Amino acid sequence: MADERVKEIRLPSAFEERMRRMLGEEYEAYEASFRKPRSFGLCINPSRISPEEFERIVPFEVERIPWIPGGYFYSDQVRPSRCPLYQAGVYYLQDPGAMTPAAYLPVSQDDMVLDLCAAPGGKATAVGNRLGENGFLAANDISIARCRALLRNIELAGIRNAVVTCETPSALAGRFPETFDKVVLDAPCSGEGMFRKDESLLEDWSEEKSRAMAKLQRELIELAYGMIRPGGLLLYSTCTFAPEEDEGTVGSLLKNHPEAETLPFPAVEGFVPGNSAFADGEPAVRNCVRIYPHRMRAEGQFMALIRKGGIKAGSLPEEQKGRKTTAKSGKRTDKKAVELITGFFREAGISGLSGFPPDWARLEIRDGKVYYLPAVHGSRIPEQKLQGLHFLRYGLHLGELRKNRFEPSQPLALALRRKDFTKALSFGLEDERLKRYLAGESIQTENSGESGYTLICGGGFPLGFGKQTGSQIKNKIPAGWRIMGGGDR
Repeated sequence: MADERVKEIRLPSAFEERMRRMLGEEYEAYEASFRKPRSFGLCINPSRISPEEFERIVPFEVERIPWIPGGYFYSDQVRPSRCPLYQAGVYYLQDPGAMTPAAYLPVSQDDMVLDLCAAPGGKATAVGNRLGENGFLAANDISIARCRALLRNIELAGIRNAVVTCETPSALAGRFPETFDKVVLDAPCSGEGMFRKDESLLEDWSEEKSRAMAKLQRELIELAYGMIRPGGLLLYSTCTFAPEEDEGTVGSLLKNHPEAETLPFPAVEGFVPGNSAFADGEPAVRNCVRIYPHRMRAEGQFMALIRKGGIKAGSLPEEQKGRKTTAKSGKRTDKKAVELITGFFREAGISGLSGFPPDWARLEIRDGKVYYLPAVHGSRIPEQKLQGLHFLRYGLHLGELRKNRFEPSQPLALALRRKDFTKALSFGLEDERLKRYLAGESIQTENSGESGYTLICGGGFPLGFGKQTGSQIKNKIPAGWRIMGGGDR
């Protein structure tokens, strides 16, 4: 299940010398991995589908990734991004190594989670897909361009209780001390583990860059640690092998915070323990894990799970136990607007959002756009702490109010689960009409139905809306969501 086309790669001499010292007799096998095809992976969205159902309906060959629940290898000869299941948010495409850290972060359904450097969204969606009704995901990136890609993937996954921000980590740390149950820091790095995947990283590599990255990582890990509640967890990961960026950064945090402790990962064939020699002899870094491409079917990765000293991870302070986290918006939603929105839901046969009944008290309207606020709004995150932050999205965009009518959004369709609706037109995954619909064309049905908005599904999974008149369905997928070319692999 891999591309047979392999290019010869020349490694920088300084990098080669250091890897020889790190790997010893294993170096030759590592160097040989550059002459072998890399593996391609996808991870299913557990809020949409089970592994058993996915394997039954996926229209191309897949092979389970043994160390990742819901992870699969696929061949480079297929285009999974053009499959309707991808367009429905049933799975996310990601290198098997890159998807590993988030798979081993324990997540409770009511957790508040921050992904500090989240774009393009692989780890953020993996965590957000496992949160429940009162869980909350804050996904941040400092780059506005990367944030747009992050937002797209959050919406594609149908994650409802999420916000996407474009802020510096220091700005967030100043507002949210000891706030989150879990923080994910997939830190910017020298990218050594991705040399086989992206040759531009190889061309840009230098020892000076690695040292600069290590300095930045030590600043970021301190900021991330400060935003975790006592007893909470920090997942630190990189896609590099550089000791100063990996064990060195974790060791620096442990030295500055004696109350912190690293937690072990499960014993998995191919996982390589961290090396305490890279962290001034700190034994706790042995709980960290390295992934090498000559040992596993994945690109390079490093990960560490760190618990902040204090109360037990996942437990709430006494004053918050038993408290229902409902939204409290300071902006009133007028009665007429609520009637239009709820009327649309009834007519379209929609009774839930992401598997839960809607709480209409969580609606907020901004310039005609309708949002469904996260459950934590106004309770565990006071509104004054949110003012002035640069949000790309706060809550789920449901649609817009226009001339006494409500028009649904694409994110609304993707936030629906199969038990949320009773009316829909569903086409087989290989139906040509479905392909035309995803390309933005109008389609025909066999039978005339009621006029108005209709949810369109592929294999039973929501893809978007159409407006039906007789047997014709006018396409309502926004231009930016249509399949208009080759697509990514």
